[in-house]
Amino acid sequence: MKAGVMRWGLLVVAMLVSSGAHADLARRRDAVVEVVQKVSPAVVYIGTEQEVESRFRRRSPLEEFFGGMGNEPGRQKIEGLGSGVIIDPTGIIVTNDHVIRGASAIHVVLADGRSYEAEVIGSDAGNDVAVLKVAAKEALPIARLGTSSDLMIGETVVAIGSPFGLSKTVTAGVVSATGRTFRADNRVYNDFVQTDAAINPGNSGGPLLNVDGEIIGINTAIFGGGAQGIGFAIPADKVRRIVDELTRFGKMRPSWVGIDTADLTPRIARQLGWDRSYGALVTSVEAGSPAAQAGVRRGDIVAELGGSRIQDAEDFDTRVRGYPARSAFPLALFREGGLRTLQVTPSEFPVRMVESLAWDRLGLKVKDARVGLAVSGIRAGSVAAEAGLDPGDIILRVNNQPVGTAEAFKEALLTARRGRSVLLLVRRGRYGYHVTLPFEQDTGQSL
Repeated sequence: MKAGVMRWGLLVVAMLVSSGAHADLARRRDAVVEVVQKVSPAVVYIGTEQEVESRFRRRSPLEEFFGGMGNEPGRQKIEGLGSGVIIDPTGIIVTNDHVIRGASAIHVVLADGRSYEAEVIGSDAGNDVAVLKVAAKEALPIARLGTSSDLMIGETVVAIGSPFGLSKTVTAGVVSATGRTFRADNRVYNDFVQTDAAINPGNSGGPLLNVDGEIIGINTAIFGGGAQGIGFAIPADKVRRIVDELTRFGKMRPSWVGIDTADLTPRIARQLGWDRSYGALVTSVEAGSPAAQAGVRRGDIVAELGGSRIQDAEDFDTRVRGYPARSAFPLALFREGGLRTLQVTPSEFPVRMVESLAWDRLGLKVKDARVGLAVSGIRAGSVAAEAGLDPGDIILRVNNQPVGTAEAFKEALLTARRGRSVLLLVRRGRYGYHVTLPFEQDTGQSL
């Protein structure tokens, strides 16, 4: 009898302990834990392989013994790592362009250990977004793309990725700022979500999530100089536009709004009545362009694009690149002492303007050659003439992109046109050299 009572008592104690443990787990199960359990199966590790030319190849001991002293040129394999997130059960993955750029092989590993070879559906270096596809036989776990337009400063966010190759690493923090612009690695980064959630090398391409488990950004950069608690993500609204374009066409098609802008000087700002330190001055509007149809005028000051401030002309040009053709955006303009907002819908760059772009802005005409493109004409007084280019020179690359046909040259030039200059690799005789040509800004042709 006593033994039975003792067993019953022990059972009651065990039940109470178990109940207490479950209650304790329930109490500790907060929003961050729920997000991680919900989304982490959709976050993937991405490993890449890239073959590059190596000036010297290290010889094996046998080669050194039989082949003499010294090293010789060869190819070297470089491995990279990053993160990504599955957004479609058929195997569509979003990551950063810089994670997979130049890779000869891409390996994707899911949180449960399944591994796949991935193909690149499309990639855009300018916006640092890439779309991959894996051939899975069954539906894969996904995370849902949310919206970034309603982000609140201070709201909780969660980052999941593979920093330094440590897969399934979770960090949490808050939204520190939105619409952030900064410079790093000789490049301007625009319209980013800033967070203090720890983001380290290898986190690139992983998701930044809100407490509902929705993707509100794709982690892409950490701030250099030893800074801590400063990370950046591409906002989800921008990612959605780019992913749609890359999935449908494999690239970001060049779009056109028909506006030329310049940086505001304090003197011009005072003359126009603008008392802020940001904005870009509209210097020309192409007749019949999307901007003209929306009501943009020369002399307007672009204050905001898509709800975020425009810092200067370069900021405006970079931000416009995030909108493909037929993807409308609100443009806030200062005119005659007041702000007004217009809807501008970019169109595809007009074919009639493509050929004139090289002639009007650089002073170049080209034609197909056996290798690369031959310079067929130089406009007197142009930047090409001042740089010393001559008819018969061969253009091999535009901004480090190979151009084997006139069509490839046009596409490369359209991509480069929003910059201040273009880098050409030119061959003359047996010798090749690089030349930087600044785009002429006084011809009145808008971008």
